[in-house]
Amino acid sequence: MDDSPPSSSVQGLLQVRILEFYSSPGLCQSVAMFPPASHLLSLLLVIDAGGTVPSPQGVPQGCYAAEEAGERTFRCSQAGLSAVPTSIPNDTRKLYLDANRLVSVPAGAFRHLPVLEELDLSHNILAHLSGAAFQGLAGTLRRLDLSANQLASVPVEAFVGLKIQVNLSANPWRCDCALQEVLRRVRLAPGTGTGIVCGPGARPDLVGQEFLPLVGEEELCGTGRGGARRSTDVALLVTMGGWLVLVVAYLAHYVRRNRDETRRPLKRAPVLPVRSEDSSTLSTMV
Repeated sequence: MDDSPPSSSVQGLLQVRILEFYSSPGLCQSVAMFPPASHLLSLLLVIDAGGTVPSPQGVPQGCYAAEEAGERTFRCSQAGLSAVPTSIPNDTRKLYLDANRLVSVPAGAFRHLPVLEELDLSHNILAHLSGAAFQGLAGTLRRLDLSANQLASVPVEAFVGLKIQVNLSANPWRCDCALQEVLRRVRLAPGTGTGIVCGPGARPDLVGQEFLPLVGEEELCGTGRGGARRSTDVALLVTMGGWLVLVVAYLAHYVRRNRDETRRPLKRAPVLPVRSEDSSTLSTMV
């Protein structure tokens, strides 16, 4: 079936027929049942320009709502969107915004969707997520797809309170503390862990490596959330070790000192000289 715009002759004929219909006498009652001529003329102008009819109720071009497996679904896949649409029905349970040109997700972008369970943001050019991007979804959102974007890092705050299964593969990750903390809070979609690879913004020795094996080998959170406790533990161990060294050193010094004193020869008491008066008194007594 040919979906190309109508030819100029067909367009002209259509315009003429509609104008004749509205200008015909005796059809006043019938005309009242139809939309005003100005509306149809506007429609004809759109057709004549080779355009398409605007979507009703502000729904973006290329988006539609449907029932899929009994779930209210709103699809905007490959719709050329550069921002999250605001006209999404609030009873939507599954939302597909994949394969568009979304660069960021602002704060509260989905807070008007109280029953949203599944959100697909894959295959965009997302480089930034607000810390409140998923605000209002803590009790409902179950699955989130962020794969195949341009995310190098994500704020941990964006995932606080969420109990979700997430796909983070195919992004140029910086492989930093934030990503490590996010992975502690979420469940990865099955089979997607190997796709979390360190990108050009990571440390040179990490570029091109899978991130999950690194998490088990290296602690990336030296300070900050989660890392503060570990730093405190290390500082406490160092302090205790310092005190132990001081105690051992003191004991060693004490033992060595006592040993030296025991080896030193005893000094004899000095003999006091006897005076002559004492000698004569002693002889008289004898």
